[in-house]
Amino acid sequence: MLETDKVFAGRIPENYDRYMVPLIFEPYAADLARRAASLSPAAVLETAAGSGVVTRALAPELPQGASYVVTDLNQPMIDYAASRQPPDTRITWQQADALALPFEDSAFDLVCCQFGAMFFPDRTSGYREARRVLKPGGHFLFSVWDRIEENVFADDVTNALARIFPGDPPRFLARTPHGYHDTALIRRELEGAGFSDVVIETRAEQSRASSPRLPAVAYCQGTLLRTEIEARDAGSLESATDYVASAIADRHGRAEIAAKIQAHVIMAVA
Repeated sequence: MLETDKVFAGRIPENYDRYMVPLIFEPYAADLARRAASLSPAAVLETAAGSGVVTRALAPELPQGASYVVTDLNQPMIDYAASRQPPDTRITWQQADALALPFEDSAFDLVCCQFGAMFFPDRTSGYREARRVLKPGGHFLFSVWDRIEENVFADDVTNALARIFPGDPPRFLARTPHGYHDTALIRRELEGAGFSDVVIETRAEQSRASSPRLPAVAYCQGTLLRTEIEARDAGSLESATDYVASAIADRHGRAEIAAKIQAHVIMAVA
């Protein structure tokens, strides 16, 4: 992972929430919220919360007396997530690094993180921090994407951009969001951080879009692919998006489209 793979700023938070969330994140957020609520936690920490899709799904399921601390490394993401959430005195919004959490030991019943661990520069350190702030017997619940070949639109976008920039193809999606899919490695790193009872479930869903342009805009302008495209040719964002949309249309059609997405959902006990 490159250092730039962690910086979600400018128009990215808005476009991420507008396009990426309904395209790929909402079904997994609903599933993660259901799993989290079934544990009946009184004190919840969410790390790498992004634009708040899990927060919006989980908050209504928590009891009135619960506390819910929502964090992200990027202040623009936290600001955007807070702006999308109805007023809720149970929720505290805070910028925080998942590798250096500003919370006391044994403070939470549950730490959850949807599609954030792939961005940790040192995942074992991040896992140790999650375990440190969990009460004994508390749960760490998180998800990561499976390999890019199991996530069809992401693979289509990456392949199309490689044809536009053959000398230096943008590889953000394959490198980082889809770069941490080895379940044996995930298990070893969690156990190395002190977790036990690690359960990993691979879950497939469908990514649906009203047109082929929607996933093109979502990935090219709502993720850090935008930064990579503009770094290669400052004026090419729209033309690159158009090309990607055409490539997706050639493969999937020009009306409503759907394709497979796949992720690993992991539960571990502190």
